[in-house]
Amino acid sequence: MTGAAEAGAGVAGVVAPRRELRPHLHFRRAQINHPASPPLPYGGFTRYHGLVTRPRLLDLFCGAGGAATGYHRAGFDVTGVDINPQPRYPFTFIQADAMTFPLDGYNAIHASPPCQDHVRGGLQNDHGTGWMLAAIRDRLEGTGVPWIIENVPGAPMRADYRLCGSQFGLPVRRHRWFETSWHGFSLVPPCDHSRPAVGVYGHPHGDSGAWRGMLPGTLETWSAAMSIDWMTAPELSQALPPAYTGYIGRGLLEHLAAAA
Repeated sequence: MTGAAEAGAGVAGVVAPRRELRPHLHFRRAQINHPASPPLPYGGFTRYHGLVTRPRLLDLFCGAGGAATGYHRAGFDVTGVDINPQPRYPFTFIQADAMTFPLDGYNAIHASPPCQDHVRGGLQNDHGTGWMLAAIRDRLEGTGVPWIIENVPGAPMRADYRLCGSQFGLPVRRHRWFETSWHGFSLVPPCDHSRPAVGVYGHPHGDSGAWRGMLPGTLETWSAAMSIDWMTAPELSQALPPAYTGYIGRGLLEHLAAAA
């Protein structure tokens, strides 16, 4: 998730759009490093006039694109929105305030509001953004499309999915909760913390690791542990491993297919 959003702030406009705007969007957009699409899984498409297209997912508070990459791999066409510039975001990016950005025109929406005010243990000072989680839920509930909210354990939300890197074979201990409009549930194995892991927190901690018993923390080990190779260390410290949203995205595709 990203803590980039600032309460009450709004920024619109990014340079060099590479394709025409859709009528419902009133922001300039840039297409950046759009990768080739893998084959779509069963149910992960919509047919319009004989054409096969990916369902469109809006990624709010998008950061540098960890969550977006998982959804893209699951079969979605992703557009990211963040109040700060995200030059390494790998898909269509719009710089704007996620709290006021128009939500129409998408098949599903993911939101990762700032987590700093919900972190347990008093590790963070008051960030002034804790109100955004409930506020973005109110906005999403009015859209009529499936949605997902992601945040840290202890946040004021229903935890339909409780995910950890160890559940996907990743050597990273990053627990995250996901609330879904369709009350999804997880079938992955429980966490396994019996093996050393990389602590992707704050800044790389070198050979000592983030905590006692953790593996060395460098940009290289962080990138490998998260399965993300395009981000800086500050971006990685706020990112989701794509494996999490790849898993949830496959469930979301099944939900969309069942509702069609």
